[in-house]
Amino acid sequence: MRRSIELARTPTPPSEDPHVGALVYDVDGNLIGEGHHDRPGTGDPTAYAELTALRQAAQAVGEWRLDGCTLVTTLEPGVMAAGALVLARVKRLVIGSWDPHHGAVCSQWDLVRDQRLNHRLEVVSEVLLPETDELVADYLQAQHLLAQQRNTELRLGL
Repeated sequence: MRRSIELARTPTPPSEDPHVGALVYDVDGNLIGEGHHDRPGTGDPTAYAELTALRQAAQAVGEWRLDGCTLVTTLEPGVMAAGALVLARVKRLVIGSWDPHHGAVCSQWDLVRDQRLNHRLEVVSEVLLPETDELVADYLQAQHLLAQQRNTELRLGL
């Protein structure tokens, strides 16, 4: 999780996305993929930390199935990433903080353990929670400051 936190702090262009880092480890514990949220920097609407890490991992193993792998992420994945975890057959998901607004593992939905799907993940949560909650708090503070700046610019007609 500490490496995921480092990745989450990777400088990126200003964004509405929270600071998230993700890693994929193979069955032997080898790091095979990593990523951070970077939609503005890449111009890719799917450039979320978890998806970037899954792409690298699939490339490293030479196939889309990531049987036995573990994905570690600083923030609970949303719907797109949770769906990708199920489709990639990831075994375990390790989460730092919950995302009460968009979380698709427990907060809003539970896609990764839905009994209607053909694959379910083991979920380990709240790993290094104080450190990952700090990332969320930093993001929320930055969003608040951006909103204040936008309001000031609107009032000034800029």
